[in-house]
Amino acid sequence: MLKAFSRILLTGFITVVPVVLTVSLMYWLATSSEQFMSDMLHWVVPESLYFPGLGMIVGLLIMFIIGLLMKAYLIRRVFIFGETLLYRLPLIKSVYRAFRDLFDFMSPKDNGLGQVVAVNFNGVQAIGFITQEDKNRLPEAFREIDSVLVYLPMSYMMGGHTVFVPRENVQELDMSMDEALRFVLTAGITGKSKH
Repeated sequence: MLKAFSRILLTGFITVVPVVLTVSLMYWLATSSEQFMSDMLHWVVPESLYFPGLGMIVGLLIMFIIGLLMKAYLIRRVFIFGETLLYRLPLIKSVYRAFRDLFDFMSPKDNGLGQVVAVNFNGVQAIGFITQEDKNRLPEAFREIDSVLVYLPMSYMMGGHTVFVPRENVQELDMSMDEALRFVLTAGITGKSKH
């Protein structure tokens, strides 16, 4: 009886906690952006025109405009110049580089995580992502053999291993990056993708 009660309680937690955490994170992002932008908007917008949510809307609009501007060559060059200055400042460079690497890792770019693959290690298969195939960008010792750079994420934690793998030991998988990450990071518990 107690075992069945514990199992039902655990099922309830597993069902509710991801929803609560997701909603809490979205709420925190919305209220934080609203608070941050509303303080600035009170300098520009009369009190009679301000309404709750305007700060968040303006914040999203600013992010969209910045995204559009980053498509312009000149703006990208100015940003890259500013970024190189940040990379030279002590302490700031370490913090900024860590955040930049994290967001580059998560961003949907062609040069981020590549093809989902299964890597064969003496009959053991590991799911990974090809991160580099260009021989010129590999260390010199690995340019002679036909190798690719594969990132193998770990389950339930931020981390993983980056390994050089002979191309013959890599098999492409028909999985999206999201499905593969979800599968690996949850140690396969998620099973098939839920839509």
